[in-house]
Amino acid sequence: MAEETYNSMGGRADVAVQAGRIEGLHQHFHGTAPPSPPVPFQLPPALAHFENRQDEQEHIERAAESHVDHPGPLVVALTGIGGIGKTEFGFHVARRLSRRYPDGVLYVDLDDLRRDGTVEVADAVGELLTGLDVASDWQERSFAGRSKQYWTRTRGKRLIVVIDNARYGAEAVPLLPASAGSLAIVTSQGPLYDLGGVTAVEVPLSPLAVDHAVRLLGHIADDPRLAAEPGAVTEIVRGCGGLPAALKVAGQWVRKYRRRSLSRLVAELSTELRERGIPMVEAVWDAAYAGLGPDAARLYHVVTEYPAPAIAAPAAAALLGGDLRSAEDALEELESAGLLENRPEGYRMHDLLRGHADRRARRADPAGTARAGARRTLIRWYRRQAARADLLAAGPRMTFAETAAVAPGVRDVPDVPDVPDVEFSGKAEALRWMESQRLALYGCVRSAFETGLYEDAWALCEPLWTHFLDHPHYADVTDAFRTGVAAADRLEHLPAMVRMRCQLARPLWEQEQYDEAAEHLRRALGASEALGDSPQERKLKASVREFLGLLKSAQGDWAGATADFEAARGVHAEIGNAYGVLLQTHLLGRTALSLDEPERAVVLLREAHRMAREQERERMTSRTGFELGRALRRAGHAAEAQGLVRAALANARERGSTFDEARILKELASLADELGDTAEAEEHRATARLLTERSGGLSDEDQSS
Repeated sequence: MAEETYNSMGGRADVAVQAGRIEGLHQHFHGTAPPSPPVPFQLPPALAHFENRQDEQEHIERAAESHVDHPGPLVVALTGIGGIGKTEFGFHVARRLSRRYPDGVLYVDLDDLRRDGTVEVADAVGELLTGLDVASDWQERSFAGRSKQYWTRTRGKRLIVVIDNARYGAEAVPLLPASAGSLAIVTSQGPLYDLGGVTAVEVPLSPLAVDHAVRLLGHIADDPRLAAEPGAVTEIVRGCGGLPAALKVAGQWVRKYRRRSLSRLVAELSTELRERGIPMVEAVWDAAYAGLGPDAARLYHVVTEYPAPAIAAPAAAALLGGDLRSAEDALEELESAGLLENRPEGYRMHDLLRGHADRRARRADPAGTARAGARRTLIRWYRRQAARADLLAAGPRMTFAETAAVAPGVRDVPDVPDVPDVEFSGKAEALRWMESQRLALYGCVRSAFETGLYEDAWALCEPLWTHFLDHPHYADVTDAFRTGVAAADRLEHLPAMVRMRCQLARPLWEQEQYDEAAEHLRRALGASEALGDSPQERKLKASVREFLGLLKSAQGDWAGATADFEAARGVHAEIGNAYGVLLQTHLLGRTALSLDEPERAVVLLREAHRMAREQERERMTSRTGFELGRALRRAGHAAEAQGLVRAALANARERGSTFDEARILKELASLADELGDTAEAEEHRATARLLTERSGGLSDEDQSS
């Protein structure tokens, strides 16, 4: 039906495309005008209690009002020590000024993307592009390409971009929007001296003055004792050093012991201070910790083993080695004590409290046995969940790690209380889960390697391959696959040594690091010679040749790629791997087309298309049909090509892939040109341009510049 509808509309020669009618084109093809992208607002809900810092706010507002006739955005640099409240103040300012900037508020935390002290800025730009409704398949692979997309998407907009935890101005400058009407709020512990000549206003944040700190404590605790015992209140806030992060814990502690006078509470703390010689803020945290129940205290001991910023209940249950409801209760108790903060993405612990949690854990478990066990359980839980998600998303494929077992009582996700053996609802849910947990998944690879769990480290990398193909976060995946290579080498696990090097090579060559990619594949090829002759091992040998062919294709060595794909196809044919033969035949057909051998490409792609249909592989049927259509047009058989390319278009629309749709529309335009239908050709090109613009992709002109 989709193809019939398309034919009845697409063949009308009287449809003229003119400027101003592009919106109508989408209605023409889809029956409805495309919705405008949602206005992003990437800030967490406002805190119930905030002490205004009125002078600083007014300073920023005056700067925003006077920022006219400047070539770039206004940059507000919020600086101050950890725990001073820079992030919350940045959020507060962004909410307050959001009406002045109606095109949305974006947020990126550079510490979430930091590896060994360095941020991969291309990934940070990718995070912002996602916030601007640019899907991952539309995002360029290179930093330069993503920067062009970001500048295009933010040009002429009035946006706020909150850039959290910058260490250098050079990290923040590439993330500034390309509009003089925008505002960037950058938080940093120290001054940013290398902001590159942009219009910047530095706003240093000092600890809260005593009267402001007293008011904030009053908002948090909401207790009549605060007014009745001002001396005790002053002593508490001074002991917290004017740090909002410490005052939050103190307020929750005061609320918990409502029957005791503040003077008594302060006296108890003072006794501990004299006996142990610790600062009052540490004593406040100790007091909050002392009121925890067993599960919450145990979770507080091990939560710093979690390798990502925000933890949700299923992962907390894995850390505790127990059920979901107990983990939810423990998280809520820690939040009530002020020791965790609940955000939409999960529960976060302030950096100041991480040190305290570590100290309490070492005191409760000097040998670290409990923490090591919790870390191991968490890593294997994530390994198992990732393997389950990968199997559903990618189907059965070549893997070498066994599915990890988890500790008794720890449930798989989705974890529905009292309902056993719940699976992901489908491929989309599995992929969404992997993306939502990516920081933890990649963090578990590093954690496993650092603690000597080498098998877990490389085994986790296997399902992360599927995630990488869907969401190319290059800094994460390159770091993880390098770790997987090192882990496989430590164990001298030959198939893993080969497979990990192949997985690492692709993100390297996609970042144009061809020499390193070639070296890893050279080593993989050498190691593969020591593999046996089982079908699985021979399949792995063929995979190495396929990766070598893909690398050569990326470098334009089509003749070399052809030899590798031919070698791989021969191995797959010998072991009876029909899909492997199909895939290599498809790759050979594409390579022949790149070698300007369309007649040979037609023969190969016709064979690949036949095999895809026989194997009932819908996606490959569409892909091979599209490539066969391209080859037929190049070989002078445009009329025969039309049906194949239109079927590929229908498949792309059914899958909701606007990226594939735009690419196929460009091919249909070329076919229409070949057949002399210039009106239809221009209509296809206009719709492709509309989809590209709507999706945030680069135009052909931008890509070539």
